[in-house]
Amino acid sequence: MLLRGVLLALQALQLAGALDLPAGSCAFEESTCGFDSVLASLPWILNEEGHYIYVDTSFGKQGEKAVLLSPDLQAEEWSCLRLVYQITTSSESLSDPSQLNLYMRFEDESFDRLLWSAKEPSDSWLIASLDLQNSSKKFKILIEGVLGQGNTASIALFEIKMTTGYCIECDFEENHLCGFVNRWNPNVNWFVGGGSIRNVHSILPQDHTFKSELGHYMYVDSVYVKHFQEVAQLISPLTTAPMAGCLSFYYQIQQGNDNVFSLYTRDVAGLYEEIWKADRPGNAAWNLAEVEFNAPYPMEVIFEVAFNGPKGGYVALDDISFSPVHCQNQTELLFSAVEASCNFEQDLCNFYQDKEGPGWTRVKVKPNMYRAGDHTTGLGYYLLANTKFTSQPGYIGRLYGPSLPGNLQYCLRFHYAIYGFLKMSDTLAVYIFEENHVVQEKIWSVLESPRGVWMQAEITFKKPMPTKVVFMSLCKSFWDCGLVALDDITIQLGSCSSSEKLPPPPGECTFEQDECTFTQEKRNRSSWHRRRGETPTSYTGPKGDHTTGVGYYMYIEASHMVYGQKARLLSRPLRGVSGKHCLTFFYHMYGGGTGLLSVYLKKEEDSEESLLWRRRGEQSISWLRALIEYSCERQHQIIFEAIRGVSIRSDIAIDDVKFQAGPCGEMEDTTQQSSGYSEDLNEIEY
Repeated sequence: MLLRGVLLALQALQLAGALDLPAGSCAFEESTCGFDSVLASLPWILNEEGHYIYVDTSFGKQGEKAVLLSPDLQAEEWSCLRLVYQITTSSESLSDPSQLNLYMRFEDESFDRLLWSAKEPSDSWLIASLDLQNSSKKFKILIEGVLGQGNTASIALFEIKMTTGYCIECDFEENHLCGFVNRWNPNVNWFVGGGSIRNVHSILPQDHTFKSELGHYMYVDSVYVKHFQEVAQLISPLTTAPMAGCLSFYYQIQQGNDNVFSLYTRDVAGLYEEIWKADRPGNAAWNLAEVEFNAPYPMEVIFEVAFNGPKGGYVALDDISFSPVHCQNQTELLFSAVEASCNFEQDLCNFYQDKEGPGWTRVKVKPNMYRAGDHTTGLGYYLLANTKFTSQPGYIGRLYGPSLPGNLQYCLRFHYAIYGFLKMSDTLAVYIFEENHVVQEKIWSVLESPRGVWMQAEITFKKPMPTKVVFMSLCKSFWDCGLVALDDITIQLGSCSSSEKLPPPPGECTFEQDECTFTQEKRNRSSWHRRRGETPTSYTGPKGDHTTGVGYYMYIEASHMVYGQKARLLSRPLRGVSGKHCLTFFYHMYGGGTGLLSVYLKKEEDSEESLLWRRRGEQSISWLRALIEYSCERQHQIIFEAIRGVSIRSDIAIDDVKFQAGPCGEMEDTTQQSSGYSEDLNEIEY
């Protein structure tokens, strides 16, 4: 690989730049530059000859952690954090290798945000590049090494460097090449040009950065091509934060008729998309290219050259840069996820209906046995197609969304619930309306669905022309009509499946994969259980989870417990910070004998627990949202405690738990008060 030889030269050049490294950086020559090992974990060891720090199995055993914490940092401008590291292990322990994790710890958050994780062993140094979005908040970088199996397991850090700018930017003057890598090919590859590196087969240019032979650039030469359409690829670091704007670079092409120079994006699923291709013959000057670049989710940029033969000349590349401002030739409509989404709590947002008449009505209902509340809070507003009360068969209600720019990939998510139809197919459908051609294309429709349950649908689509999303409710005959409910529509850039490959959001748990970091004091039939679908006992418990309608939630099974028996679910220890926290979750308390659900705060080294929130008795057939605002400057845990009621119809469930820094703000607690005892301690300071 191109970088292997380059990285071996890092040690010789590292000392020269160690004295002027920016904040958040360290070359580990004579010290750790203010990065400190956390006392409760294994220490990171500074190598006696300098150059790196490490932890290995001579200081700890499998599963033990070494944690390195940076001094206070601030990134008021977009920054790039690069980490040069190595993970080694013995061949017999590949099933459980060591792992290196990198977190951001903001001063006002009680949890750490996982930015990156790696566990691939290597016999050479590797580079990780991480984009840090600009923020006025102070933070620390936390690097965690977890030792794997084997007597020779080790983790080493060669350099940490934080610089202003984007990780996909590069002038190729630094020896780590900004984390760009060449995909090795037996015949054609990207090489470093300029400086003392000369090639006898081609007359290569001076670099663009310094416009002299002292500077460097990347180039690929056709001289060794042996087959038709030989391809060389230069691959950027993976973006780690959403970005959109103008990607620019300088290039030279010699003998452009025998080569094709293209620029692609590639997401984590391996999907390629061409975003630019050189369309003019080469000349001796550096040419500027500007390309619209949208990366709402992690993706790589790939510079690809394909040669048709050994006389294809060369292609040179230099000075890749990015600006969050769109290119000068940008004339298309810009996309806003906020303007394209709606939870219908205030109005219809940017959605509208046919002029023929209101087929969809914005409603707010009190949940009962036959109709659930809205999906957003349980007691808010949603849209209802009142097809049951129309007099004519063939009734159609259309809801149009705002205009979406063409040639972008979108992820549409929404929640729907259906009541009363005998035949459910096509009672709700989603169409794409191409404005320029007045063409509608169906991209989704209901087939079968549990009745009366909020279900999540997600659809990925892309069209070349500007489009609108249209929700259509259809009543085929007077004798088979029902109700169609719609809520929480979101439209975002990118594929819906891309989010599955991202780290879970910090401080959130939907229980879809597991119980996250929640623990229980004991596990038996009377504990909290993770479940999907209906609970076993009739007339109690939810019909589905809150997240998707078909996912998982946590609940107590009352038929396995006796009256007054408790089940307790504990969060992991949360770091104490100044300021307010907002805890949100959804709870389900339905059944004539429902008992008590309480949320407690337990501070470190305190035996007493403080009550934050409580609900007693049956609350609703719907999932209801709870908001709890609290403050705690010491390490603490949040405890969900459910107590079984007087009968087996007292299942209690929770879902979609989320911890956020700062006050709950405008998210008012709209949960209803029960007819029995209720305490609402929504703002408590300790």
